[in-house]
Amino acid sequence: MITAIVLVETDVDRIPEVAAQIADLEGVSEVYSVTGDVDLVTIVRVHEHEQLADVIADRVSKVEGVRSTKTYLAFRAYSKHDLDAAFSLGFES
Repeated sequence: MITAIVLVETDVDRIPEVAAQIADLEGVSEVYSVTGDVDLVTIVRVHEHEQLADVIADRVSKVEGVRSTKTYLAFRAYSKHDLDAAFSLGFES
């Protein structure tokens, strides 16, 4: 599974509508409305790299109200359990 994190800038007055439309797209697993430099953070999960262009460039970017996107590919996932172990100081509770 290939995971992409897509930062989306939208027209401010259309954030909820844009988020809902993006969330309904095949390949999109999650959409978050966030604070900061972007309006939405979208998680895209596909099986092949070629599908990223279909989802992001051909669908997400063409939703009315999307002004720009910036995509980051995940190369490793860490579960909460893995992160707890990585930052553990060796003390047991």
